[in-house]
Amino acid sequence: MYIKLGQEKKPLLDAVDAMDVELRDLALKIHRNPEVSFQEHHAMKWLTEPLEKAGFTIEKGIANLETSFRATWEGVSGGPTIALLAEYDALAGLGHGCGHNIIGTSAVGAALALKKAIPNLKGKIVVLGTPAEELGGGKILMVEDGVFDHVDVAMMCHPHKSTMVLRGGLACVDAKFKYYGKATHAAASPEKGISALDAVINTFVAVNSLRQFFKDDVRIHGIITKGGEATNVVPAYCEAEFLLRAETVEQLELVREKVYAAARYSAEAVGAKIEIEEGLIYAERNNNKALALIFKDNLELLGEEVCEPPKKGGIGSSDIGNVGQVTATIHPYIKITDSANTHTPEFVEAACSEEGLTGLNKAAKALAMTAFDVCENDRYLKAIRSEFEEWKRNKQM
Repeated sequence: MYIKLGQEKKPLLDAVDAMDVELRDLALKIHRNPEVSFQEHHAMKWLTEPLEKAGFTIEKGIANLETSFRATWEGVSGGPTIALLAEYDALAGLGHGCGHNIIGTSAVGAALALKKAIPNLKGKIVVLGTPAEELGGGKILMVEDGVFDHVDVAMMCHPHKSTMVLRGGLACVDAKFKYYGKATHAAASPEKGISALDAVINTFVAVNSLRQFFKDDVRIHGIITKGGEATNVVPAYCEAEFLLRAETVEQLELVREKVYAAARYSAEAVGAKIEIEEGLIYAERNNNKALALIFKDNLELLGEEVCEPPKKGGIGSSDIGNVGQVTATIHPYIKITDSANTHTPEFVEAACSEEGLTGLNKAAKALAMTAFDVCENDRYLKAIRSEFEEWKRNKQM
Protein backbone atom coordinates (compact mmCIF):
# COMPACT_ATOMS: atom_id res chain seq x y z
CA MET A 1 0.00 0.00 0.00
CA TYR A 2 2.73 2.45 0.89
CA ILE A 3 5.18 4.09 -1.51
CA LYS A 4 8.91 3.69 -1.22
CA LEU A 5 11.55 6.36 -1.05
CA GLY A 6 12.09 7.98 -4.40
CA GLN A 7 13.31 11.23 -5.85
CA GLU A 8 10.16 12.98 -4.67
CA LYS A 9 11.21 12.59 -1.00
CA LYS A 10 14.95 13.08 -1.33
CA PRO A 11 14.69 16.91 -1.23
CA LEU A 12 13.04 16.60 2.20
CA LEU A 13 15.94 14.57 3.56
CA ASP A 14 18.44 17.00 2.05
CA ALA A 15 16.57 19.95 3.55
CA VAL A 16 16.65 18.45 7.06
CA ASP A 17 20.34 17.60 6.72
CA ALA A 18 21.09 21.16 5.53
CA MET A 19 19.51 22.45 8.76
CA ASP A 20 21.10 19.84 11.02
CA VAL A 21 23.50 22.22 12.79
CA GLU A 22 20.75 24.79 13.38
CA LEU A 23 18.32 22.16 14.65
CA ARG A 24 20.92 20.72 17.00
CA ASP A 25 21.70 24.17 18.36
CA LEU A 26 18.00 24.87 18.91
CA ALA A 27 17.40 21.57 20.73
CA LEU A 28 20.46 22.06 22.93
CA LYS A 29 19.51 25.65 23.78
CA ILE A 30 16.08 24.52 24.95
CA HIS A 31 17.73 21.67 26.85
CA ARG A 32 20.10 24.05 28.66
CA ASN A 33 17.24 26.33 29.64
CA PRO A 34 14.45 24.04 30.92
CA GLU A 35 11.11 25.72 31.59
CA VAL A 36 8.21 24.02 33.37
CA SER A 37 4.58 23.92 32.33
CA PHE A 38 3.04 27.23 31.22
CA GLN A 39 6.39 28.99 31.75
CA GLU A 40 8.00 28.06 28.44
CA HIS A 41 8.52 31.64 27.23
CA HIS A 42 12.05 31.22 25.88
CA ALA A 43 11.31 27.89 24.20
CA MET A 44 8.26 29.33 22.46
CA LYS A 45 10.32 32.30 21.21
CA TRP A 46 13.17 30.14 20.00
CA LEU A 47 10.89 27.67 18.19
CA THR A 48 8.85 30.32 16.41
CA GLU A 49 11.80 32.44 15.26
CA PRO A 50 12.97 30.15 12.40
CA LEU A 51 9.36 29.52 11.34
CA GLU A 52 8.62 33.23 11.15
CA LYS A 53 11.85 33.83 9.24
CA ALA A 54 10.81 31.13 6.74
CA GLY A 55 7.48 32.85 6.07
CA PHE A 56 5.10 30.96 8.35
CA THR A 57 2.22 32.97 9.78
CA ILE A 58 2.74 33.05 13.54
CA GLU A 59 0.00 33.33 16.16
CA LYS A 60 1.00 33.30 19.82
CA GLY A 61 -1.12 32.70 22.89
CA ILE A 62 -3.81 30.62 21.20
CA ALA A 63 -6.53 29.02 23.37
CA ASN A 64 -5.68 31.69 25.97
CA LEU A 65 -2.42 29.90 26.78
CA GLU A 66 0.39 32.42 26.95
CA THR A 67 3.13 30.04 25.83
CA SER A 68 1.24 28.30 23.01
CA PHE A 69 1.57 29.11 19.33
CA ARG A 70 0.35 28.26 15.84
CA ALA A 71 2.62 28.58 12.80
CA THR A 72 0.90 28.12 9.43
CA TRP A 73 2.03 27.69 5.84
CA GLU A 74 -0.15 26.60 2.93
CA GLY A 75 1.26 25.23 -0.29
CA VAL A 76 -1.41 24.50 -2.89
CA SER A 77 -4.90 25.02 -1.49
CA GLY A 78 -7.41 22.20 -1.35
CA GLY A 79 -5.26 19.66 0.44
CA PRO A 80 -5.42 18.40 4.04
CA THR A 81 -4.33 20.30 7.12
CA ILE A 82 -1.45 18.54 8.85
CA ALA A 83 -0.62 19.55 12.43
CA LEU A 84 2.90 18.88 13.69
CA LEU A 85 2.79 19.06 17.47
CA ALA A 86 5.63 20.68 19.38
CA GLU A 87 6.12 20.01 23.08
CA TYR A 88 8.76 21.97 24.98
CA ASP A 89 8.03 21.96 28.71
CA ALA A 90 10.46 20.38 31.16
CA LEU A 91 10.03 18.39 34.35
CA ALA A 92 10.22 20.35 37.58
CA GLY A 93 13.49 19.70 39.39
CA LEU A 94 14.79 17.46 36.61
CA GLY A 95 14.88 19.29 33.31
CA HIS A 96 14.27 17.70 29.93
CA GLY A 97 13.92 14.17 31.24
CA CYS A 98 11.25 13.44 28.62
CA GLY A 99 13.10 14.89 25.64
CA HIS A 100 10.64 17.64 24.80
CA ASN A 101 13.53 19.70 23.46
CA ILE A 102 13.72 17.07 20.70
CA ILE A 103 9.95 16.91 20.17
CA GLY A 104 9.55 20.64 19.65
CA THR A 105 12.61 20.97 17.45
CA SER A 106 11.74 17.99 15.24
CA ALA A 107 8.29 19.45 14.52
CA VAL A 108 9.85 22.76 13.50
CA GLY A 109 12.50 21.02 11.42
CA ALA A 110 9.91 18.96 9.54
CA ALA A 111 7.78 22.02 8.77
CA LEU A 112 10.75 24.04 7.53
CA ALA A 113 11.89 21.15 5.32
CA LEU A 114 8.43 20.78 3.76
CA LYS A 115 8.19 24.47 2.88
CA LYS A 116 11.71 24.64 1.50
CA ALA A 117 11.77 21.35 -0.42
CA ILE A 118 8.13 21.03 -1.58
CA PRO A 119 6.89 24.61 -2.21
CA ASN A 120 3.91 23.28 -4.16
CA LEU A 121 2.81 20.84 -1.48
CA LYS A 122 -0.89 20.05 -1.78
CA GLY A 123 -1.86 20.90 1.76
CA LYS A 124 -1.48 23.14 4.79
CA ILE A 125 1.24 22.61 7.40
CA VAL A 126 0.56 23.86 10.91
CA VAL A 127 3.07 23.66 13.74
CA LEU A 128 1.14 23.77 16.99
CA GLY A 129 3.11 24.74 20.06
CA THR A 130 1.45 22.80 22.87
CA PRO A 131 2.67 23.83 26.34
CA ALA A 132 2.31 22.03 29.63
CA GLU A 133 2.20 18.38 28.62
CA GLU A 134 3.93 17.30 31.81
CA LEU A 135 1.58 19.10 34.15
CA GLY A 136 -1.43 21.11 33.08
CA GLY A 137 -2.78 19.43 29.94
CA GLY A 138 -2.11 22.14 27.40
CA LYS A 139 -3.45 20.04 24.53
CA ILE A 140 -6.66 19.34 26.45
CA LEU A 141 -7.29 23.07 26.80
CA MET A 142 -6.51 23.55 23.11
CA VAL A 143 -8.90 20.75 22.14
CA GLU A 144 -11.62 22.33 24.25
CA ASP A 145 -10.97 25.68 22.56
CA GLY A 146 -11.47 24.14 19.10
CA VAL A 147 -7.85 24.42 17.95
CA PHE A 148 -7.98 20.95 16.36
CA ASP A 149 -11.46 21.24 14.82
CA HIS A 150 -10.17 21.77 11.28
CA VAL A 151 -7.08 19.57 11.50
CA ASP A 152 -7.17 16.42 9.35
CA VAL A 153 -4.05 14.77 10.79
CA ALA A 154 -2.02 15.46 13.95
CA MET A 155 1.34 13.90 14.77
CA MET A 156 4.53 14.27 16.76
CA CYS A 157 7.55 12.09 17.53
CA HIS A 158 8.69 11.33 21.08
CA PRO A 159 12.22 10.21 22.04
CA HIS A 160 12.46 6.88 23.85
CA LYS A 161 14.65 3.81 24.31
CA SER A 162 12.82 1.99 21.51
CA THR A 163 11.44 3.05 18.14
CA MET A 164 7.69 2.30 18.08
CA VAL A 165 4.64 3.62 16.24
CA LEU A 166 1.64 2.11 18.03
CA ARG A 167 2.40 2.37 21.74
CA GLY A 168 -0.70 3.10 23.81
CA GLY A 169 -1.37 5.49 26.65
CA LEU A 170 -3.55 5.34 29.76
CA ALA A 171 -6.32 7.71 30.72
CA CYS A 172 -5.42 9.65 33.85
CA VAL A 173 -6.37 12.44 36.22
CA ASP A 174 -4.58 14.17 39.08
CA ALA A 175 -6.30 15.14 42.31
CA LYS A 176 -5.30 17.15 45.35
CA PHE A 177 -6.84 16.14 48.70
CA LYS A 178 -7.04 18.89 51.32
CA TYR A 179 -7.69 17.76 54.88
CA TYR A 180 -8.88 20.05 57.66
CA GLY A 181 -8.55 19.03 61.30
CA LYS A 182 -8.06 20.94 64.55
CA ALA A 183 -4.74 21.95 66.07
CA THR A 184 -3.89 21.41 69.71
CA HIS A 185 -0.87 20.62 71.91
CA ALA A 186 0.00 17.02 71.09
CA ALA A 187 1.05 16.19 74.68
CA ALA A 188 -0.94 18.50 76.93
CA SER A 189 -4.38 18.24 75.31
CA PRO A 190 -4.40 15.69 72.47
CA GLU A 191 -8.07 14.87 73.15
CA LYS A 192 -9.01 18.36 71.88
CA GLY A 193 -7.37 17.90 68.48
CA ILE A 194 -8.33 16.39 65.13
CA SER A 195 -5.34 15.17 63.15
CA ALA A 196 -5.46 16.03 59.47
CA LEU A 197 -2.34 13.90 59.10
CA ASP A 198 -4.11 10.81 60.42
CA ALA A 199 -6.75 11.40 57.74
CA VAL A 200 -3.99 11.48 55.12
CA ILE A 201 -2.36 8.32 56.41
CA ASN A 202 -5.71 6.55 56.56
CA THR A 203 -6.29 7.52 52.93
CA PHE A 204 -3.05 5.88 51.82
CA VAL A 205 -3.92 2.73 53.75
CA ALA A 206 -7.44 2.68 52.30
CA VAL A 207 -6.18 3.21 48.74
CA ASN A 208 -3.65 0.42 49.15
CA SER A 209 -6.42 -1.90 50.30
CA LEU A 210 -8.31 -1.16 47.07
CA ARG A 211 -5.49 -2.11 44.73
CA GLN A 212 -6.29 -5.84 44.66
CA PHE A 213 -9.79 -5.01 43.40
CA PHE A 214 -8.68 -2.95 40.41
CA LYS A 215 -7.77 -4.22 36.94
CA ASP A 216 -4.08 -4.84 36.29
CA ASP A 217 -3.70 -1.72 34.13
CA VAL A 218 -4.87 0.64 36.92
CA ARG A 219 -2.10 2.76 38.43
CA ILE A 220 -2.41 4.96 41.53
CA HIS A 221 0.49 7.14 42.70
CA GLY A 222 0.34 9.41 45.73
CA ILE A 223 2.58 11.73 47.74
CA ILE A 224 2.08 13.77 50.92
CA THR A 225 2.75 17.40 50.02
CA LYS A 226 2.01 18.87 53.44
CA GLY A 227 2.15 16.82 56.61
CA GLY A 228 2.06 19.33 59.47
CA GLU A 229 4.26 22.01 60.97
CA ALA A 230 5.69 20.52 64.18
CA THR A 231 5.74 17.15 65.90
CA ASN A 232 4.28 18.55 69.12
CA VAL A 233 1.25 20.11 67.38
CA VAL A 234 -1.66 18.04 66.10
CA PRO A 235 -1.73 18.95 62.38
CA ALA A 236 -4.76 21.08 61.53
CA TYR A 237 -4.16 21.07 57.79
CA CYS A 238 -2.51 18.54 55.47
CA GLU A 239 -2.43 17.82 51.77
CA ALA A 240 -1.84 14.83 49.53
CA GLU A 241 -1.72 14.56 45.76
CA PHE A 242 -2.67 11.49 43.75
CA LEU A 243 -2.45 10.54 40.09
CA LEU A 244 -4.97 7.94 38.93
CA ARG A 245 -4.64 5.97 35.69
CA ALA A 246 -6.79 3.40 33.88
CA GLU A 247 -7.11 1.93 30.40
CA THR A 248 -9.97 4.21 29.33
CA VAL A 249 -11.77 7.31 30.57
CA GLU A 250 -14.79 5.12 31.35
CA GLN A 251 -12.74 2.78 33.53
CA LEU A 252 -11.01 5.75 35.13
CA GLU A 253 -14.41 6.94 36.33
CA LEU A 254 -14.78 3.79 38.45
CA VAL A 255 -11.30 4.27 39.92
CA ARG A 256 -12.05 7.89 40.75
CA GLU A 257 -15.28 6.97 42.54
CA LYS A 258 -13.59 4.38 44.76
CA VAL A 259 -10.47 6.41 45.57
CA TYR A 260 -12.42 9.58 46.33
CA ALA A 261 -14.81 7.62 48.55
CA ALA A 262 -11.83 6.12 50.40
CA ALA A 263 -10.41 9.61 50.98
CA ARG A 264 -13.72 10.96 52.27
CA TYR A 265 -14.27 8.03 54.64
CA SER A 266 -10.68 8.31 55.88
CA ALA A 267 -11.24 11.94 56.80
CA GLU A 268 -14.62 11.23 58.38
CA ALA A 269 -13.15 8.42 60.49
CA VAL A 270 -11.02 10.89 62.48
CA GLY A 271 -13.48 13.78 62.38
CA ALA A 272 -11.64 15.78 59.74
CA LYS A 273 -13.11 17.50 56.68
CA ILE A 274 -11.84 17.10 53.13
CA GLU A 275 -11.85 19.02 49.87
CA ILE A 276 -10.94 17.34 46.57
CA GLU A 277 -9.53 19.41 43.72
CA GLU A 278 -9.46 17.49 40.45
CA GLY A 279 -7.32 18.32 37.44
CA LEU A 280 -8.04 17.80 33.76
CA ILE A 281 -8.85 14.29 32.57
CA TYR A 282 -6.30 12.92 30.09
CA ALA A 283 -7.97 10.53 27.65
CA GLU A 284 -6.49 7.21 26.58
CA ARG A 285 -4.46 7.23 23.37
CA ASN A 286 -6.26 6.58 20.10
CA ASN A 287 -3.56 5.75 17.56
CA ASN A 288 -4.64 5.94 13.92
CA LYS A 289 -3.23 2.70 12.51
CA ALA A 290 -3.31 3.75 8.85
CA LEU A 291 -1.27 6.86 9.65
CA ALA A 292 1.06 4.94 11.96
CA LEU A 293 1.86 2.42 9.21
CA ILE A 294 2.89 5.24 6.86
CA PHE A 295 5.13 6.62 9.58
CA LYS A 296 6.56 3.15 10.20
CA ASP A 297 7.34 2.75 6.50
CA ASN A 298 9.21 6.05 6.50
CA LEU A 299 11.17 5.18 9.65
CA GLU A 300 12.26 1.92 8.06
CA LEU A 301 13.29 3.76 4.91
CA LEU A 302 15.56 5.81 7.17
CA GLY A 303 17.11 2.61 8.52
CA GLU A 304 15.27 2.52 11.84
CA GLU A 305 14.27 -0.81 13.37
CA VAL A 306 10.66 -0.39 14.49
CA CYS A 307 9.76 -2.47 17.55
CA GLU A 308 6.42 -3.75 18.71
CA PRO A 309 5.12 -1.99 21.86
CA PRO A 310 4.87 -4.00 25.10
CA LYS A 311 1.80 -6.19 25.19
CA LYS A 312 1.25 -5.35 28.85
CA GLY A 313 2.32 -2.44 31.01
CA GLY A 314 5.17 -0.10 30.25
CA ILE A 315 2.98 2.87 29.25
CA GLY A 316 2.18 6.24 30.74
CA SER A 317 -0.26 9.01 29.89
CA SER A 318 -0.26 12.14 27.75
CA ASP A 319 -2.65 14.87 26.67
CA ILE A 320 -2.13 13.66 23.08
CA GLY A 321 -4.90 11.21 23.99
CA ASN A 322 -7.43 14.04 23.96
CA VAL A 323 -6.28 15.13 20.50
CA GLY A 324 -6.91 11.59 19.27
CA GLN A 325 -10.53 11.90 20.35
CA VAL A 326 -11.16 14.71 17.82
CA THR A 327 -8.93 13.94 14.83
CA ALA A 328 -6.65 11.28 13.34
CA THR A 329 -3.54 11.24 15.53
CA ILE A 330 -0.30 9.35 16.11
CA HIS A 331 2.37 9.57 18.81
CA PRO A 332 5.30 7.45 17.57
CA TYR A 333 8.67 7.10 19.31
CA ILE A 334 12.27 7.39 18.12
CA LYS A 335 15.11 5.58 19.90
CA ILE A 336 17.77 7.85 21.42
CA THR A 337 19.19 5.57 24.14
CA ASP A 338 19.69 1.89 24.81
CA SER A 339 18.47 1.77 28.39
CA ALA A 340 17.49 5.04 30.07
CA ASN A 341 13.85 5.46 31.00
CA THR A 342 12.10 8.80 30.60
CA HIS A 343 11.69 11.02 33.68
CA THR A 344 15.17 10.12 34.94
CA PRO A 345 18.50 12.00 35.13
CA GLU A 346 19.89 9.49 32.63
CA PHE A 347 17.28 10.48 30.07
CA VAL A 348 18.09 14.15 30.62
CA GLU A 349 21.59 13.28 29.42
CA ALA A 350 20.26 11.22 26.51
CA ALA A 351 18.17 14.18 25.32
CA CYS A 352 21.33 16.19 24.63
CA SER A 353 23.58 13.31 23.54
CA GLU A 354 24.83 12.57 20.04
CA GLU A 355 22.34 9.70 19.80
CA GLY A 356 19.61 12.09 20.91
CA LEU A 357 20.50 14.63 18.24
CA THR A 358 20.68 11.89 15.61
CA GLY A 359 17.20 10.84 16.72
CA LEU A 360 16.08 14.45 16.29
CA ASN A 361 17.28 14.39 12.67
CA LYS A 362 15.42 11.15 11.94
CA ALA A 363 12.27 12.33 13.70
CA ALA A 364 12.16 15.52 11.62
CA LYS A 365 12.66 13.50 8.43
CA ALA A 366 9.98 10.94 9.29
CA LEU A 367 7.48 13.67 10.19
CA ALA A 368 8.19 15.54 6.95
CA MET A 369 8.02 12.40 4.81
CA THR A 370 4.74 11.30 6.38
CA ALA A 371 3.17 14.74 5.95
CA PHE A 372 4.26 14.65 2.31
CA ASP A 373 2.71 11.21 1.80
CA VAL A 374 -0.62 12.26 3.30
CA CYS A 375 -0.78 15.48 1.30
CA GLU A 376 0.23 13.98 -2.02
CA ASN A 377 -1.58 10.64 -1.92
CA ASP A 378 -5.37 10.86 -1.72
CA ARG A 379 -5.67 7.14 -0.94
CA TYR A 380 -3.63 7.59 2.21
CA LEU A 381 -5.72 10.49 3.43
CA LYS A 382 -8.95 8.63 2.68
CA ALA A 383 -7.76 5.55 4.62
CA ILE A 384 -6.68 7.68 7.59
CA ARG A 385 -9.88 9.70 7.79
CA SER A 386 -12.12 6.67 7.17
CA GLU A 387 -10.50 4.83 10.07
CA PHE A 388 -10.99 7.81 12.38
CA GLU A 389 -14.63 8.35 11.39
CA GLU A 390 -15.37 4.66 11.92
CA TRP A 391 -13.71 4.82 15.36
CA LYS A 392 -15.82 7.86 16.23
CA ARG A 393 -19.04 6.14 15.17
CA ASN A 394 -18.23 3.08 17.26
CA LYS A 395 -17.34 5.30 20.23
CA GLN A 396 -20.76 6.97 20.06
CA MET A 397 -22.70 3.69 19.92
